[in-house]
Amino acid sequence: MIESRCGIVCSDCEYKEKMNCGGCISIENPFWGTCDVKACCEKKNLDNCGMCGDFPCDLLNKFSYDEQEGDDGMRVEQCKKWCDLA
Repeated sequence: MIESRCGIVCSDCEYKEKMNCGGCISIENPFWGTCDVKACCEKKNLDNCGMCGDFPCDLLNKFSYDEQEGDDGMRVEQCKKWCDLA
């Protein structure tokens, strides 16, 4: 089941229950503010970044490998997995 646009596994997120978050696929405005990755996917009518012809793009790579917020590419790998299941 696809849980996010960028590959974050929302069910593993510590903020999911704390912020009553349904994941960016099911919410209009993220509790954390704007998200360029979410906006890009939704503009292209894609379920997640892995479905994009530009995958993995600079925007997703920057997000996934960010020193403070990143996960060393785990999001990118998760998008690949979701697309393999589709």
